[in-house]
Amino acid sequence: MSWTRPLLLTCLVVLSVITLFYGADSAAVSDKKAANPQGTLRKVFMPEADASSFFKRRGKRAVKTQDEINAEQRQRLAADERRREYHEEQSNEFESYAEEEHDEQDERTREKTEQWREFHYDDLDPSYEYNRHTV
Repeated sequence: MSWTRPLLLTCLVVLSVITLFYGADSAAVSDKKAANPQGTLRKVFMPEADASSFFKRRGKRAVKTQDEINAEQRQRLAADERRREYHEEQSNEFESYAEEEHDEQDERTREKTEQWREFHYDDLDPSYEYNRHTV
């Protein structure tokens, strides 16, 4: 029972602090931005007449301006160039890989052939019928 008295005292202090600061505004946050909200809203939003005409300026079937056509063409050309460079790089990598594999295979074949010749060599030059002599 000795813990109930400090607990009640602590709760009473917390409750009094909360009621004391309940009506006070936060002093840590500055209210300068909220003083003129219309200035920022004017930059973001436009009048209703302008907003409705914004989407009606050019429909889906309307003719594009030359600047829009040129911009789209530049984007297509840039995308095509990136795609071409990517495929060219992939092709070069595959060619170098294939060439390396071919060279390694040639080297293994040459080594095996040399080993076979050394094993079957009987001091006769040139070796006929793989150095198999019938008597």
